[in-house]
Amino acid sequence: MARRIKIKGGVPYIANVLPKYSYICFQNIHPLKLLTYLITYPLLMAVSLLPYPLLYALSDFLSFLLYKVFKFRLKVVRKNLKLSFPHLSSNERLRIEKEFYTNLCDVFMEMAKNLTISEKQIKKRFVFENMELINAHEKNGESTILLLGHYSNWEGMLSIGYHLLGKGYGVYTPLTNKYFNRLISKSREKHKAYLLSRYKTIDFIRSNEKSGDYALYGFINDQSPSPKPKSYWRPFMGTVVPVFTGADRLAREFNFPVYFTEISRVKRGYYTATVSLLVKDPSKCKENEITDLFTAKLEAQIKKDPSQYLWSHNRFKYSHLAPKSALK
Repeated sequence: MARRIKIKGGVPYIANVLPKYSYICFQNIHPLKLLTYLITYPLLMAVSLLPYPLLYALSDFLSFLLYKVFKFRLKVVRKNLKLSFPHLSSNERLRIEKEFYTNLCDVFMEMAKNLTISEKQIKKRFVFENMELINAHEKNGESTILLLGHYSNWEGMLSIGYHLLGKGYGVYTPLTNKYFNRLISKSREKHKAYLLSRYKTIDFIRSNEKSGDYALYGFINDQSPSPKPKSYWRPFMGTVVPVFTGADRLAREFNFPVYFTEISRVKRGYYTATVSLLVKDPSKCKENEITDLFTAKLEAQIKKDPSQYLWSHNRFKYSHLAPKSALK
């Protein structure tokens, strides 16, 4: 039975509407955010329950709408592709652009599918290679760092927990809508993956190290930080931009071995994530050296098949602020 409870300010809410999904409701209510959640959640679940042929038919329709009708971030996509591939013809960039929207919508649909996908299905559709490299560190009680970019279906990485001996944490920026934030967290825990707020990462790792708890810490390390006086600037796909260096600093501080994951699409709905060693002994690395190695790996991956990268992210928006020293 649902319980109606009165909270400060006289705003009522429903708790335990569905015992299984009791995380939907919270004491401190945000009416608009809750309404958005209550409208969107049933749609996400409906999409999640679709058989794969219908899921990808819907993906194709959504791709058409975003690309041809709404032109979702099309100016950003075209600017990014022109900056990154100035040597390609307009027709070649147009082909990448079209394929990008197909990949983007597939990722959207597969994110929704992750809400209900079984362990058996996700293991079949998202295959990891070389995980014994990580497992060897776990057997020695050693923590590791895993770096990747927004390439192919990066969301499939939530299934890495099935291949670990210990726990795996994905470092992320919490969503402003706490109802969706809780849903995403729960959907990952279902697959033995855990989210770790980037604002609490350092303290969490220090606590784990103090208590002797090893773990894998995953970072999607290719987004655009706001420029600060001490920001590290370097070229990315030919354009100088600020880059995140948090994983670099943590790896050197705790001397965690660093690995890179290259995700590739085998065919629609099926992926392979290949793990490879990036840095064995970070304590010997110079400042930002790990970041440079990661960036080079990611660039090489993008150049193999540019259509699978997240071109809708305005990665080069701060390039005009690049210091002269970084442009040399």
